[in-house]
Amino acid sequence: MKFLQILQYVILGLIQGFTEPIPISSSGHLVIFKNIFNLDTLNDINFEIVVNFGSFIAICFLFRKEIIKIISDFFNYIKTKKEDYKENYKYAWLIVIGTIPAGIFGIILKDKIDLVSENVKLVGIALLITALALFLIKDTKGKKEKNEITIFDSIIIGLFQVIALFPGISRSGATVVGGMTRGLNRKTAVNYSFMLYLPISLATMVLGVKDLIETANINSLILPYTLGMIASCIVTYFSAKWFINIMKKGKLGYFSIYCLIVGILVLLFI
Repeated sequence: MKFLQILQYVILGLIQGFTEPIPISSSGHLVIFKNIFNLDTLNDINFEIVVNFGSFIAICFLFRKEIIKIISDFFNYIKTKKEDYKENYKYAWLIVIGTIPAGIFGIILKDKIDLVSENVKLVGIALLITALALFLIKDTKGKKEKNEITIFDSIIIGLFQVIALFPGISRSGATVVGGMTRGLNRKTAVNYSFMLYLPISLATMVLGVKDLIETANINSLILPYTLGMIASCIVTYFSAKWFINIMKKGKLGYFSIYCLIVGILVLLFI
């Protein structure tokens, strides 16, 4: 494989890594870049799965202490029924419940999602919707902490994540907006958003392993796939930390303006 082709995979990994954690839609940006530069790489579903897995690794590392404690407390509560473990036991189930809607509708709406992915104008419209949603909640200050999230909250936030299955609707943006409309404070909303990302990302990777292994030219793709995944992993880590800091400061309006500008440019010029 030529150097420029390998570089293309790395650049797309960087784009995935930067845009995945922040509310500007990674899938939407990949569709936009595909149309601007006519990149055949973006038709490679296996590569999308691989770079998404790079983002998964980064988020797992960033939240490693919290993830380990949630899992540990979940099983400890099952064994001991001690109150000390109950909060994370409940939280684990809330993550599962919040993930279910996207899992179900992801299968039901697959054809419609693919249709949107082929139409960059629809992605532009979706970015405008993301911009509006972020603008409407940019000054919202919820009070709910992690232990105050209800089953109904998790279902509603999970339904917001369903909307984000369509390219141009940011997954992190949708779940954060969903959380804040349910009264979650900024820290709780963004943490829960990242927790909901993990099972969806892992399921996507697991379901795609068979196709990945059976790829005809897999040997020639090992290097570009690996470099793309590493690029995605590294950039996701720093992008996620930056987004968490932005959330603490309540600066979601910046992302709203960005999505508005990109959405308009897509509709006018692409």
